[in-house]
Amino acid sequence: MNLADGEMAHVLALGGIHRGRHDALSPRSPASWKPRGSGVYSHAMNAPASVIVRRAEERDLPALGRLGAALMRLHYTFDRDRFLAPSPHAEAGYARFLGMQRGGDDVAIFVAERDGRVVGYVYAGIEPKSWKELRDVAGFIHDVVVDEDARDAGIGARLVEAAAEWIVARGVPRVMLWTAEHNTAAQRLFARLGFRRTMVEMTREQRIDRHG
Repeated sequence: MNLADGEMAHVLALGGIHRGRHDALSPRSPASWKPRGSGVYSHAMNAPASVIVRRAEERDLPALGRLGAALMRLHYTFDRDRFLAPSPHAEAGYARFLGMQRGGDDVAIFVAERDGRVVGYVYAGIEPKSWKELRDVAGFIHDVVVDEDARDAGIGARLVEAAAEWIVARGVPRVMLWTAEHNTAAQRLFARLGFRRTMVEMTREQRIDRHG
């Protein structure tokens, strides 16, 4: 899902952009990650020292809802026919959705915290082998988003790498994501981090006469 050192990114978990076949990320060496306490990571990238990346907690849900709703609104501006229209209660809905996802064994949500405030998050999960999608077991990065006032500081890249590190540590070498056609900033970030294009989603809508 898009950011470029912080530009918003999204890989929609809600019906999402089509997944590719045998997509791979060559993640940075796990040795470049230094755990700092339980679930807290420090990565050697250009993010401010005051920023920590850690596993999301219950107390983070309001911030996750706010950021997730911003992600929905961004994508809706990209293509109003393709993407889900944000409701007036999008913040509460997204917080509820991520809260339910957070407890899954094959799901991880990391937040970036700066000076005690959550300024971004990444939501990732492991998905089984799919004959339908012609791919083996893979880790998916579903959402990546950073607050507008925290961009251009390497936080987005740090979040992506935190998710990739978690996926690879679970014995899954393939990291995949989707990104909106018009989200060129996110695409530049993902390319810099080693992702390559593998599949293209194409959409066609047709009006259905429900009264005929």
